[in-house]
Amino acid sequence: MIAARETASGTLQNANKGGAKLPLQAERTSPLDLEISGNLAGLPPGSKRFVRHEDLLALPQVSFTVTDDANFSGPTEVRGVELDLLAREFASEGERAFVVAVCRDWYRAYYPRVYREVHRPVLALEINGQLPSDWPKSKEGTTSPTGPYLITHARFTPSFKILAHEDEAQIPWGVVALEFFDEKAALAAIEPQGATADAPDVQAGYRIAQQNCFRCHGPANLGALKGKLTWNGIALFASQAPRNFAAYVRNPKAVVPNAEMPPNPEYDEPTLEALTAYFDTFAPTEKK
Repeated sequence: MIAARETASGTLQNANKGGAKLPLQAERTSPLDLEISGNLAGLPPGSKRFVRHEDLLALPQVSFTVTDDANFSGPTEVRGVELDLLAREFASEGERAFVVAVCRDWYRAYYPRVYREVHRPVLALEINGQLPSDWPKSKEGTTSPTGPYLITHARFTPSFKILAHEDEAQIPWGVVALEFFDEKAALAAIEPQGATADAPDVQAGYRIAQQNCFRCHGPANLGALKGKLTWNGIALFASQAPRNFAAYVRNPKAVVPNAEMPPNPEYDEPTLEALTAYFDTFAPTEKK
């Protein structure tokens, strides 16, 4: 059972006191079904199942008023399920699981255990008392629905700062799936490589890339990606043209006018140098 919790935006209250294991569907039965996959409890690794929206409503829920989420206009009432509870419900690793939210456009948001412990992200089931079909449209496009799911927080306060990169709220909309993995295994493919892997600037770049770049890019074996470049593609860019790479990260449209990547104007030279040093550890030896 989730205890009520006092926050600056109000009291988080239990909206439901269920807690039994939910039935899983082998096939999607509705656009509101939530796809879950990865390391699922009691199933072979890599399994995929679906959870109905009405079954998610049977889980213990929290409700709160959010005032600092850029996806909303003004104070917004949210009712939903904490990601930690979903990890306990579905993941082989339970609360230790690394949780990934996948959106319809292949954008990914990552929730390590430490992030969930600090920020308590919530999978929204209702917004202002309405089901996903009646949720407001995304601010990024008036025709893009924010459902079937989105993730938000009762309140977000950055918990760390690395150079010019401050801890960012992971608040994806259009979420269609959750993936559950062992955290070490999930991050192994993007850990810095080679003799400079433990250098302070490389480690700083790694932590920044893990929270920022990894949302749209990744290793080729990750599958569909929102960003056009894979991790190795970014590595080639950073190693062959470090000045252009830095300029692109700070203001993509200044380098490629039709770029879709959002800018990072707050990133100063040391931050960009750390990112470059990190990605350079993935570049082919002959390119370095």
